[in-house]
Amino acid sequence: MIDAVRPDVVVIGGGPSGATVATLVAKAGFRVQLLERERFPRYHIGESLIPETFWVLERLGMLAKLQGSRFVEKHSVQFVTEQGKLSEPFYFGDYKPHASSQTWQVTRAEFDQMMLDNAREHGVDVEEGVRVLDVLFEDGRAVGVRAIDEAGVEREIRSAVVVDAAGQSCLIQDRLGLREWDPVLKKAAIWTYWKGAKRDAGRDEGATLVMQTKGKIGWFWFIPLQDDLVSVGVVAPFDYLFKGRNSKELEAIYFEEVERCLGVQPRIAAAQRVAPFSAAKEYSYRSRQVAGDGWVLVGDAFGFLDPLYSSGILLALISGAQAADAITAGLTAGDTSAARLGTWGPGYIAAMDRMRKLVCQFYEGLNFGKFVREHPDRKGLITDVLIGDLFKPDIDSLWPLMDEMQAAEMAAKEPAATG
Repeated sequence: MIDAVRPDVVVIGGGPSGATVATLVAKAGFRVQLLERERFPRYHIGESLIPETFWVLERLGMLAKLQGSRFVEKHSVQFVTEQGKLSEPFYFGDYKPHASSQTWQVTRAEFDQMMLDNAREHGVDVEEGVRVLDVLFEDGRAVGVRAIDEAGVEREIRSAVVVDAAGQSCLIQDRLGLREWDPVLKKAAIWTYWKGAKRDAGRDEGATLVMQTKGKIGWFWFIPLQDDLVSVGVVAPFDYLFKGRNSKELEAIYFEEVERCLGVQPRIAAAQRVAPFSAAKEYSYRSRQVAGDGWVLVGDAFGFLDPLYSSGILLALISGAQAADAITAGLTAGDTSAARLGTWGPGYIAAMDRMRKLVCQFYEGLNFGKFVREHPDRKGLITDVLIGDLFKPDIDSLWPLMDEMQAAEMAAKEPAATG
């Protein structure tokens, strides 16, 4: 069966990246059909927004909805050393006095539902409970999808452009063999939710905390949510978390790591756990291309980056917005070639690389407090990365200085040569 009315664009997946690209292309006057295999609301991890999401949310018409929501306001991020010492907070508003510097900690089931409903309000034809079985190619060009609904009815939907926003399912990426695994960032995570955990006061109440474990092997996130809930998870190398343990039970591993984290212990000591433990491989990867003839990848369908700095939703929104602009220009010009649809790729990848480099510096043991003390003029550039303002080449001046400090610290730890 083939759909009678052909959309201009088919979007696979209704998460933040899919909802973004669909909404913006529909706002430009094109017919968009979005296919989501699940029924919303549905659970998803990754609750923290960083400030630069503001600009895409503004384009989407989402700001007023978020401002009227129950979500916890977020004004900063703070690091906690393995000794339990808090760093000076990175207050977004102190660095950039603008409405964008106040963001939110979101419950993804509610946030994603809001984003998908917003897409509907802007004219996107949203279908839930529809699974895409395959992307259709003819002569190397994507020409549509084959999908099946909950009743088992299959159909083909033809379109000028197919957008893969299916998250880590990566339909097109895997079909074309485009995935490249990150050789360094091979992590895993275990998390749960607590009620009554200790929060800070005032504008620190909604702060994201990044707390190192003993030996800097891993780290805990601490993300305050509404209804007195806090998302608390540990990230560490996959082999370290899951191999050579006395117990393979997630609960046992989680609490072994709690014992290794002085920062998290007092915060959950009197709290009640209110959710099961969950785990995921956090292996970072990306595609060799953002687009091809008739197709585009956005969000996790293009690449996944370690969640250390809560960049996931930002990258989803930015890739969705930039892809939408390229698609709109391509459809207007009658050109949906790889070159036209992928014009945003180089700049986006450079931005993603900047976030990745700061992630790697953290895992290599960089002491952010010491770096800022030694290079106070560079604190603004670090804050640029933390807020997600990644399209600044000036940020690249950080890396030689950080490498130099890391090398000096390693040299200081080496035993003196003996004659």
